[in-house]
Amino acid sequence: MAMEHVDEAARFLRDRGWGGRSLAIVLGSGLDILGGDFEVDGDLAFTAVPHFLPATVAGHAGRLLRARLKGVPSLVMRGRLHYCEGLPLSAVVFPIRVLARLGVRTLVLTNAAGAVNRKLSPGDLMLVTDHLNLLGDNPLRGPNLDELGPRFPPMAAAYSPELARRARAAAVRAGVRLHKGVYAAVAGPSYETAAEARLLRRMGADAVGMSTVPEVIAARHAGMSVLVLSCIANRVGVGAAPDHEDVLAVVRAAAPRVGRLLRELAPALGEQDRLPP
Repeated sequence: MAMEHVDEAARFLRDRGWGGRSLAIVLGSGLDILGGDFEVDGDLAFTAVPHFLPATVAGHAGRLLRARLKGVPSLVMRGRLHYCEGLPLSAVVFPIRVLARLGVRTLVLTNAAGAVNRKLSPGDLMLVTDHLNLLGDNPLRGPNLDELGPRFPPMAAAYSPELARRARAAAVRAGVRLHKGVYAAVAGPSYETAAEARLLRRMGADAVGMSTVPEVIAARHAGMSVLVLSCIANRVGVGAAPDHEDVLAVVRAAAPRVGRLLRELAPALGEQDRLPP
């Protein structure tokens, strides 16, 4: 989408008092119930915002919240858009670009993922330290949006080491076990075959999913600091592929630990203006 569309959506939200918050959190599949962890003083459907598209995947409410997490002002996306919905990546990352224009500097992304690493089990939480973009596409293809970032942004340190350090410390304080690993993004919507699982493992992936990476690329292009938490919903390439409702059930059961971790991390996220990009 064109830069004027991004600015129109940002202006719509800013004129209604949704600007001036430098933290945003995206709640992924099954984690939408975490909306109850926030003190909400604004709630909009995605489709109420100019040029936003509706979320169509189950477990994604498609709403934008103006809220506070333990007193820290934030914007919260209850759900996201996916490439597997048939959308171009420019539409998938459009909300992230609008958040950037609103002044968001720190972005926390959550998702449900399948375990490629045999040491991970359903219900585990994983801090993403790097990614493999296997979508066959990139949200930065096409004319560069110079107002947001450079033509060739580096991705060697896409995931903020400082935010990761703070998340690990918060997990210890919250009593939450936090694994770490590499997340591979695939196009979907079919689940992986056993052969694909073996290939992903050899490529260095620890978990795989159908989201997040385009958002990370767009966020880093715009200069945001990024933290990603994956909730492991199933083992990939082992036995029968799960039903999406099975995935949501596992993630919802783990959601209280994600909420506990985010609440413990909130004060550190409130210092985001002092974080390196």
